[in-house]
Amino acid sequence: MPDLNTVLTIILLIFVVVMLFNIIIFVHELGHFLAGKWRGLQIDRFQIWFGKPIWKKEINGVQYGLGWIPAGGFVALPQMAPMESIEGGNTTGKPLPKISPLDKIIVAIAGPLFSILLALLAAVVVWGVGKPKDFVPSTTVGYVAEGMPGEKAGILPGDLILEINGEEVNGFAGSLQSITERIVLSSGDKIVFKVQRPGVDEPLTLTSGFDTPDSKWFQRSGLRQVGLAPAGPATIGKVYKNSPASKAGLEAGDVIVSVDGVDLFSDIQFAQYLEKKDYKTVNLGVKKASGEIVEMELTPEAPLKPEGTTPKIGVLWDQTGDVDVRIVHPNPFSQVFDSLHMMWVTITSVADPNSDIGVDHLSGPVGIGQMLYQLLLTDDGWRRILGFMVLFNVNLAVLNMLPFPVLDGGHITLAILEKIAGKPVQAKALEIIQTACALALISLMLYVTSKDIGDKLGRGGGGGKEQEEIIFSAE
Repeated sequence: MPDLNTVLTIILLIFVVVMLFNIIIFVHELGHFLAGKWRGLQIDRFQIWFGKPIWKKEINGVQYGLGWIPAGGFVALPQMAPMESIEGGNTTGKPLPKISPLDKIIVAIAGPLFSILLALLAAVVVWGVGKPKDFVPSTTVGYVAEGMPGEKAGILPGDLILEINGEEVNGFAGSLQSITERIVLSSGDKIVFKVQRPGVDEPLTLTSGFDTPDSKWFQRSGLRQVGLAPAGPATIGKVYKNSPASKAGLEAGDVIVSVDGVDLFSDIQFAQYLEKKDYKTVNLGVKKASGEIVEMELTPEAPLKPEGTTPKIGVLWDQTGDVDVRIVHPNPFSQVFDSLHMMWVTITSVADPNSDIGVDHLSGPVGIGQMLYQLLLTDDGWRRILGFMVLFNVNLAVLNMLPFPVLDGGHITLAILEKIAGKPVQAKALEIIQTACALALISLMLYVTSKDIGDKLGRGGGGGKEQEEIIFSAE
């Protein structure tokens, strides 16, 4: 049963997430509102979130409100395009004066412009205070899962991956140019690795397939994987009392560099080797704190508790060096450019029929809210949120500029067509098209939201369970 402080913390974090959404939406719609005021357009309503208002107030002929569906917001500008079925009609009942196509373009583009300005503002703050960069810099393979496509392709622990599908990689995870992301975003039925193998002069070209994990119908489809993990020192963080490691003389801070004469590139590789040896005695090369390499003999044993577990050596590994977490200070324009690049990669991957990235991998308000909540729980969470503000506002601006009815890009397209034809598109036909597009967008949002919820439900419990103590022998 959570205590009162925990409950209050959860409520506070949820409130922060909701307020972040409100700020982002408010600033975007404020752009339309101010541009409409500047160009002399009639403004009926200014509402954050959709649906029937749970709060509203009329000031100087404009109804301000807060809807009950947390999925966006709007400024009702009846001179832009007829949206009575979605936003409500002309509240005055008076004929509306015509406005020029240029007025429509200015008002439509003002929302994305304000989103970009908010992204730049957040980027300036990030530039000053910094943000964490989670990055696995190694491109050396530390582990190859047995039976997975990577093993079948001939990739070995110790291989240095240089390129994937002809593109250079700069780390194992944490950027669009890293190994994990290049595998996930790959297109086609093969993944080509260029690797440098120790002791081999020329780089090798290895062609691999990929697996996608099974998922239930209400979850997102699995992402591509080949069964590789990065290299990292097999550093011991803790040695259990009376364990085989303790009897062998292993200590916290020791690094296991070899087993039976085989170079060791990760603790996962070590566990795999012990399993293949049927947990028989092995000879270790151990690097001590002094830098000296000593040999030790180690025999895994099954602990007394928990009962029925496989033989173990009785250590906890030190994982602190696996991920490079630094506070970086990228300049504002590079942050916006990187967000645009990520947006482009996402859109092209979803549109690519040979990619496994689909519409179901997009996130709706629930998924984004969950991510914001998780970010707030991490170290330097407030800095991570600032970085997310840059990415989200750039995405909001780009998506709204797509030339589809009900989006800002659709209004701009219609205004250009009106200028070319010398007359606006027929109101009735336009309203039908816009209503259909609005329903399609709402359906898409409900679909991706169902995946947000489905993924959460499908993870199972036990996430908060403390690690059980391992006991090897009595005193």
